[in-house]
Amino acid sequence: MTERETTRLVAWSQELRQVHHRLREALSVTRASLADGTPGEAATRDLLLYCHGFCAALDGHHQGEDRTLFPAIAAAHPELRGVLRSLEQDHSMIAHLLGGLRAAVDRAAPPEDLDHHLEGIAAIMENHFRYEERQLLTVLETLELAAEPGQVLGPI
Repeated sequence: MTERETTRLVAWSQELRQVHHRLREALSVTRASLADGTPGEAATRDLLLYCHGFCAALDGHHQGEDRTLFPAIAAAHPELRGVLRSLEQDHSMIAHLLGGLRAAVDRAAPPEDLDHHLEGIAAIMENHFRYEERQLLTVLETLELAAEPGQVLGPI
């Protein structure tokens, strides 16, 4: 295997870590915006942008994994199908929670309601990311997948 091929393979492991880091940061910025509590139309507009942007990024990340990454892992490592099923169930649960957050933002729910939604998402998301990293990072270091990282891990 050439150095370039090795670099490309290891990139999947690094890409996943980087995407998780950026999603954690996006959630942190969203929660900080909510905690700021600055009244007025501009603050509300900023919060809407943060929440919708965070929701879209997390949802896109999970769709890319379900559509491209997980089938490639299952083909190369059938013994991980149970792990992948569990991760896909997490994706479904997180999508449901994101739908609740979107609805709360759209109806201009009070900050404490929005924070409740974000807290639930943060808890599930963090557990999911840690489990995914424990189970898949080593596999990703050797996964041969010819695809663009943005298509596989989402647009963030």
